[in-house]
Amino acid sequence: MLLWLTHLLQSYLHGFRVFQYLSFRSIVSALTALSIVLFVSPQFIRRLTFHQVGQLVRDDGPQSHLQKSGTPTMGGVLIIVAIAISVLLWGDLTNRYLWVVLLTTLGFGVIGWVDDYLKVVKKNSKGLSARKKFFWQSVVGMTMACFLFFTASTPNATELVIPFVKDVAPKLGVFYIFLVYFVIVGSSNAVNLTDGLDGLALMPTVLVTVALGVFAYLSGHHFFSDYLAIPYIPGVGEVTVFCSALVGAGLGFLWYNTYPAQVFMGDVGSLSLGAALGVIAVVVRQELVFFLMGGIFVAETMSVILQVAYYKLTKRRIFLMAPLHHHFELKGWPEPKVIVRFWIVTVILVLLGLATLKLR
Repeated sequence: MLLWLTHLLQSYLHGFRVFQYLSFRSIVSALTALSIVLFVSPQFIRRLTFHQVGQLVRDDGPQSHLQKSGTPTMGGVLIIVAIAISVLLWGDLTNRYLWVVLLTTLGFGVIGWVDDYLKVVKKNSKGLSARKKFFWQSVVGMTMACFLFFTASTPNATELVIPFVKDVAPKLGVFYIFLVYFVIVGSSNAVNLTDGLDGLALMPTVLVTVALGVFAYLSGHHFFSDYLAIPYIPGVGEVTVFCSALVGAGLGFLWYNTYPAQVFMGDVGSLSLGAALGVIAVVVRQELVFFLMGGIFVAETMSVILQVAYYKLTKRRIFLMAPLHHHFELKGWPEPKVIVRFWIVTVILVLLGLATLKLR
């Protein structure tokens, strides 16, 4: 929106040309989202408290969590709104990749909002049933997967990029649709499972988004992509504006979500941000690198899968409790220690993911 306006104004004032630069708009996008969340959050939290939109805490987990009962939740709404405003203000609204990422985020945000609304407003402890939740996630995920497949500009757009090698890129054909679906829906649920401690899921989301933003910027630039031997994807650089907005909104919300949290983002936040990570990884064609950088999300998800499968087979448990962060809590780790160590692991994994840019 403002990009179009500044394009008109630059003929009258030369200084407005700076808004045509993707790097500058990305910085402004992050600052816009950060400012919105930082300044609106106090009033937003008061409104949530007034309407008694509080977190329901299960009593079969770590007992230290019981004191969090009633903490305002559904704060993810503010994150999504801040991202959407920033993208609409500073993004190129003719770019299809930008709309795919934004609409996927909004779609999963609606699913999470309905789930949270049923839990905390309607006092339905189960919220949206697992079957219905998965159905609507599948609808949104498959819709975006089909759109990306049928609007692919070149046959190479459906190749699977293998990290650390240059010349190996299997052509997936129609199986590309299922890859995209799996990455988006899987990422959404993985972040949702990780979001069990104060800021635990949010900071890794921000860190992985920074790295994906770097991939988006480089992949959208012909010179950089050629030099680094990564796929050149015309127009995908615009996704950097979205990534910057997510980083800004995430850091702003973390100010209030860090331990001890004043507000939780709820399913509306975790499902939407997880889907955003997945769809960004898909459009920049770094699905396998994303799997590496999001190792914490993968570990949390696998801990639940293994726990359930092993218990059904043997009636015994592998972990004291799943997801994985609860296992470490029950082993005696204080909550802040679990959170920060998971953050540190994510930093290491993100750096390894970025290293694939040169190690080919």
